[in-house]
Amino acid sequence: MRRFNITAETQRRRGIDKIFSASPRLCGKNYLDKSCILLQSMLHPSSDQAHSIYRLFNRFNIAAFSMLALVIVLTVYICIKYRVRKGEERTPAQFKGNNKVEALMIGVPALLLLYFFYHTIATMKAVEPNMRGNTQPDVIITGHQFWWEVYYPQTGVITANEVHLPVGKRLIMEMRSADVIHSWWMPELGNKMDLIPGRNNFLTLNINQPATYAGTCSEFCGAQHAWMRLYVVAEDSVTYTDWLAANAQPASKMAGDSLIAKGEQIFQTATCGECHRIQGTAAQGNEGPDLTHLFLRKRMLSGMLPLNEANLYKWINKPQAVKPGSYMPDFIFSKDTLDALVHYMAQLK
Repeated sequence: MRRFNITAETQRRRGIDKIFSASPRLCGKNYLDKSCILLQSMLHPSSDQAHSIYRLFNRFNIAAFSMLALVIVLTVYICIKYRVRKGEERTPAQFKGNNKVEALMIGVPALLLLYFFYHTIATMKAVEPNMRGNTQPDVIITGHQFWWEVYYPQTGVITANEVHLPVGKRLIMEMRSADVIHSWWMPELGNKMDLIPGRNNFLTLNINQPATYAGTCSEFCGAQHAWMRLYVVAEDSVTYTDWLAANAQPASKMAGDSLIAKGEQIFQTATCGECHRIQGTAAQGNEGPDLTHLFLRKRMLSGMLPLNEANLYKWINKPQAVKPGSYMPDFIFSKDTLDALVHYMAQLK
C-alpha cells in the first residue's frame, strides 16, 4: 500500500487537525495563530441577517427530516404488516381510488409549499437592504482580481482584504467590481452578494458580537479565485473608532533610519507607486492594494500567507512563483534592494 507523507503545514492548511474541534470564533483577532482555524459556517449565525437565514434553513431541515422519518416508518410498517407469511398464497385485496388519501397527498404538500413560500419571502425582506431614506454607505467593497478593496467614505480610509466593522449598528455596504463578477460570501454574517462591473449592489448588516469572521469570493473570477479570501473584524464602537482614526493618518516613517529612506526612494522610483498608494507620499496608485498601514494587517495576498518580512520578501522577489496568475509583475531586484524595500514596508503601521 502506498504511503503519503503529509507535512504538518499541509495538515494545517487543509484543516485536518482542527476541523472537528475548532470553533469559528475561538480565534478572535488572533487569526494568525497557527493553532487556530477560522471555519466558514452558516451554522454559527452572528448577525441579524444570518439569524433570519438560519431560522429558514432549520425550518426546511425539520420539514425534510420529518418527511424522511414518515416515509421510513410507513415503509417499515407496510413491509411488516403486509408481508407474505410462510405457507400463505393468498392474493392481497385489490382496490383503487381513495379520496381521503388523495386529498391528504395533495393537501399536505400544498400547505407546505405555501408555508415555505411565505417564510422565504419574509426572510428575503429581512435580509434585503432597505434603501429608502439614507443610502450613504458605511463602507464600499470593490472586488479586484484577486483582492478586496475596502473604502470608508466618511473618513477616507482605504485598506485591503480586512474589513473592520462595528457591532450593534445597522451598516450599509456598497458592493462594486473593478473587473469581472465577484461574489461576497461571509457565511456567519448572512447572504451572498454579487459584485458586478458597472452595477452597484447593496448589502445591510447588523453584526451581533465582536469576533473575526472568514469569508471568500464565491464566484469564479480567474486563476487565483481560490485565494481571494477576506476577513471581517467586528469590534465594539470604541475600538472601531480608534482603528478608523489610526488608519486615517498618513504613513508613519521612522526618522534617522537610512535603510528605510533607501527603501522609500526605491518604492517611488521603481514604479511601485504606479500601482500602490501610501498616504502622505507621492505613491498614489490604485491598481493594487493600499499599503499605507500594511503591517497593521495580519495576512497578505488575500489571506494566502501570514504577513511578515520573510513572506513579503518572497512575494516581491518572485510574485508569480508565490501566487501564479496574479497581476504583480516580476521585478529583477538585487538582494540589497529587496532588503531595503521590505524594511521600509515593514514600518508602514
